[in-house]
Amino acid sequence: MTDDNAFDPSGILGDDRSLLLVDDDKPFLTRLARAMESRGFAVDTADSVEEAVAKVKTAAPAYAVIDMRLGDGNGLDVVAAIREKREDARTVILTGYGNIATAVTAVKLGAVDYLAKPADADDVFAALTRTTGEKVAPPENPMSADRVRWEHIQRVYEMCDRNVSETARRLNMHRRTLQRILAKRAPR
Repeated sequence: MTDDNAFDPSGILGDDRSLLLVDDDKPFLTRLARAMESRGFAVDTADSVEEAVAKVKTAAPAYAVIDMRLGDGNGLDVVAAIREKREDARTVILTGYGNIATAVTAVKLGAVDYLAKPADADDVFAALTRTTGEKVAPPENPMSADRVRWEHIQRVYEMCDRNVSETARRLNMHRRTLQRILAKRAPR
């Protein structure tokens, strides 16, 4: 006889423990899948938007962790597909390019949280199981003001299809100043 709550003694996960992990970073996907299985989830994985949407159409998961940028598209498309099939699904977006506009869009589409990479399994588990209205603890090492500025510049640069002149115009910045910023490494 097996105890359904052996990995989840507090019963946080409920009866449906299906979790879809979507990321094109295979080593990260494998590690996270193992970690989430050890926390009581029934894990399925996908490494593209196309594969994830196909799996969602077959059986929408109760939980999902989705990378924002995938080789064949945007993780928000997967969030939207899950929301169409299952309103109560709890989805978390992971990204290496955090920005406020994308976070707002993710939440509007139904994501419950937005985590910057590298996120560890404990952060992901906490985001998936956090109750509505529960406040998130402030980060131990928040981004510096320089890093926030750099992230914003990178987001606008990407939105302008990596066109330096257009990015500089939109940021009201001299093109050479922008080129110097883009040539530097990201601040910590």
